[in-house]
Amino acid sequence: MTIPVNVVTGFLGSGKTTLLNAILVRPEFADAAVIVNEFGSVGLDHVLMEEVEEGILLLESGCICCTIRSDLKETIRSLYDRAAAGVIPRFNRLLIETTGLADPAPIVSTIAAEPVIRNHFHLGNIVCTVDAVVGAETLDNQDESVKQASIADRILLTKTDLADEVTIDALERRLGRLNHAAGITRSTGSGFDAALLFGEDLNEAGNREREVKRWLSRVPEDDDHDHSAHGDETRSFVVDYATPIDWTAFGVWLTALLHVHGERILRVKGLLNVRESEMPVAIHGVQHVVHPPMHLNHWPDNDRTSRIVFITRGIDERAIRRSLATFVDMAARLDGAAAAA
Repeated sequence: MTIPVNVVTGFLGSGKTTLLNAILVRPEFADAAVIVNEFGSVGLDHVLMEEVEEGILLLESGCICCTIRSDLKETIRSLYDRAAAGVIPRFNRLLIETTGLADPAPIVSTIAAEPVIRNHFHLGNIVCTVDAVVGAETLDNQDESVKQASIADRILLTKTDLADEVTIDALERRLGRLNHAAGITRSTGSGFDAALLFGEDLNEAGNREREVKRWLSRVPEDDDHDHSAHGDETRSFVVDYATPIDWTAFGVWLTALLHVHGERILRVKGLLNVRESEMPVAIHGVQHVVHPPMHLNHWPDNDRTSRIVFITRGIDERAIRRSLATFVDMAARLDGAAAAA
């Protein structure tokens, strides 16, 4: 079994530190390790702790906290090796906090693509904190915040005790338009839904099926876009395909699409009706990184339509629709020609 990794991202001042502080003292995270950029940023003064070695702290709760050494890959490998050697307690979950200005995609790529790390870890989910008071203004003016929210699996609206309900509702709707696939929850600073944010490893089959049901319930009937100041660049839309798709053709198409436009495809998440299987296939990826497809045990409902949610920047969605249709139709023609021969 590999260890799930939760990435905690969010713009400057959005509440990542508050979230981490709450996590570090919870008994359910006693078997977790947390990687931060520096100890001072998470305010550990009030937490009893023991310095196991330079850069690694063992907290009273049992949680391990460490700072990034030279780079993230070395830090993750070092943590795993020390746990295996008994220098620090073994951990069953890893949380990584990004800086407020960071793009989380390289972290996702490190976990999914670095061979040594991939043998021991897998991406669980990405949690993004968004300030309920200034979140809309931040999305208007900071490209990084749009990207952070776009690739998240979970969005936590923070400081909701300081914002009025109209502002919070409008921000929730906007985030929902920007990222159909993300579950959104709220926090006043003193509490949050830990089970929603971190409790489900999205790579386990049962959790993935529940997750698919969850995000399908939020997929709109019609195409939807983020009508913000970034509306001309960042947009979310759904590609539906009624007939079963050839899995090989789809794989070739998606690989080529991400190779050419990976930096501009922030997120892709979907449920496919493939010709090679009676059961659906769930796919998800972040920019160039596509996680292994997961074959589900059953369909969420009676609808067998393939549905793929794209969150893109600066790409004409019509071009994506046309290119997918071309690949699927070409595969059908080739199969027909082979059968006739």
